[in-house]
Amino acid sequence: MLTKLGQKFTDTFTKYMPSAYVFALLLTLLTGLVALIFTDSKPITILEGWYDGFWKLLSFGMQIVLIIITAYCIAQSTLVKKGIDSIAKRIKTPTQVYLTIVALGSLLSLISFGMVIITAILGRELALRIKGIHYPFLVACVYFSFNGWVCGLSSSIALLLNTENNFLIESGILNDTISTSYSLGSTLNIAMIGLFIFIAPLIIWLLIPKSSEGKELRDLKTDTTDDNTSVKDEALSYKLPFKAVSDALNNAGWLQISVALLGVSYIVYHFATKGFDLNFNIMIFIFLVIGMLLHITPMRYSIAMKRASSNISGILFQYPFYAGIMGIMLASGLGAKISDVLTSIATPESYAFISYLTGGIINFAIPSAGGEFA
Repeated sequence: MLTKLGQKFTDTFTKYMPSAYVFALLLTLLTGLVALIFTDSKPITILEGWYDGFWKLLSFGMQIVLIIITAYCIAQSTLVKKGIDSIAKRIKTPTQVYLTIVALGSLLSLISFGMVIITAILGRELALRIKGIHYPFLVACVYFSFNGWVCGLSSSIALLLNTENNFLIESGILNDTISTSYSLGSTLNIAMIGLFIFIAPLIIWLLIPKSSEGKELRDLKTDTTDDNTSVKDEALSYKLPFKAVSDALNNAGWLQISVALLGVSYIVYHFATKGFDLNFNIMIFIFLVIGMLLHITPMRYSIAMKRASSNISGILFQYPFYAGIMGIMLASGLGAKISDVLTSIATPESYAFISYLTGGIINFAIPSAGGEFA
């Protein structure tokens, strides 16, 4: 019954759910129309607010891009690849695959949402090696395991709130930063982490499909030419057939490691002087330094960055639209009106729950952990 219900949901979403970019366009028009109807703003005010807002999330968008690609680079390192291969050799049954993916993915997501690539790579490797795996369900397991990231060290809104001069402070919404000890360290957040780690595998175990007929990876693959070239091998292929200074520098491990060690020095200094002060910038810097250490040479890290950058096109051109929507809401006063409605029905006891529902609804349209705060 659950399998049939899941298939029905899949068919419905495939039929009616547009891409995230289309959502951004529709929301832009809808927000502008609502602002025009329910506020006293003139059309030109709304239009100016949209344009001005377009540029207010540029630094935030770049931070999101960097935290994704630096984590992705870590996932592509030889050391991580060997770890994935080692895990894959120890797993024998489809049930073990599903539970391992959810458990490992939940833990990795607490480090960074970019770490989902490690879970995805492991899942695909297991699907290639083990018979009887329901591949669509495995994909769902990877995605499901990734949801805990918002409670972890790369939680965009928690890190943003603790970052100096973030756009909420510059917009006058906040007066100062909010420490991650109040967000990531809260009892509620720790309880949610516990749910993701201990309850998620149980839910997946209850939902395991009884049959994988016609749903294994080999049944669904349309492209049989996989490029499994490692970053290390690709770097070797670029080496010149003769001795050259440029080649020596491109593959100079001492050069990259020297700079990475400077980075390690600053990271130690940061936490020694500021305590457990996590913000976007320091998390990105940590991932950057780890990636440099793991890939060793400038050539390898450049290749890893190039591969990672192919995954962030949606963020690059969609975030300005989200910022434009925010601009409309601020310039027209629509945001203030919505806030007034919510605060009029909320109490100190119910506010957190109302915020939870509001965020859940907004995130259907704006895939961001901080969309409701923007």
